[in-house]
Amino acid sequence: MTTSLVMLETKGDVAILTLNDPASRNAMSADMAQQLLAALKAASGSAKAIVLRGHEKAFCSGANLSSDLVSNAGGIDAGKALEEIFNPLVLAIRDLPVPLVTAVRGAAAGVGASLALIGDIIVAGESAYFLLPFRHVGLVPDGGAPWLISKAVGRVRALEMILLAERIPAAKAHEWGLVTRCMSDDAVGETAITLAQNIASGATNAIRLARKAVWAAQSVDLQAELELERELQREAGYHPNFVEGVTAFREKRAPVFV
Repeated sequence: MTTSLVMLETKGDVAILTLNDPASRNAMSADMAQQLLAALKAASGSAKAIVLRGHEKAFCSGANLSSDLVSNAGGIDAGKALEEIFNPLVLAIRDLPVPLVTAVRGAAAGVGASLALIGDIIVAGESAYFLLPFRHVGLVPDGGAPWLISKAVGRVRALEMILLAERIPAAKAHEWGLVTRCMSDDAVGETAITLAQNIASGATNAIRLARKAVWAAQSVDLQAELELERELQREAGYHPNFVEGVTAFREKRAPVFV
């Protein structure tokens, strides 16, 4: 029987996805990437928020080095897997209709760093570290890492991570602004789920639109962002959740969103 490389469970309105290949420290293979994409699509169809986590010793240790790319180094298009598998995964995460919380313990290396840092909220345990080791194997960072990291912490620190290929421990990542919260490993999982449940209790439609606005802001100028906000606000304003939110505010009670 084929082992599931991505496990899906639910806790109320929150879907919890667990990368499940501890023998390889959750090294990302094509199969795992495809299963993750399918699980994200399935989860986003019913859940109001998603938590993505790994195991105690590794969130994801990078690309699986047992792949054809490694055994045929120098004689194969190293970008093909990105075009066909990993880039669609990254774009699917960007376009999710619900927020993604990543819970990171242990290694988040290579494409694993990209997966960890693409979360809308990133909870890191004290054992977590982020590493872009591509220079050691003669490749360039992928999975959107140069874009994600430079947007979060600027060109200089992004290049420091890429050119020095040193581990960035969780505390330093938090200091830089790469992750949302840093805490003991024992608290990471429950904190991530609690934050996701908090998000799930909100107006799902408005959260989806706000997420879209923030992602768009990373790549467009101010005028384009203002125009987008205008369109998104119109959509939000016609939704029943806006009426409920205003009514609940006036009545001094908690809103009940659809």
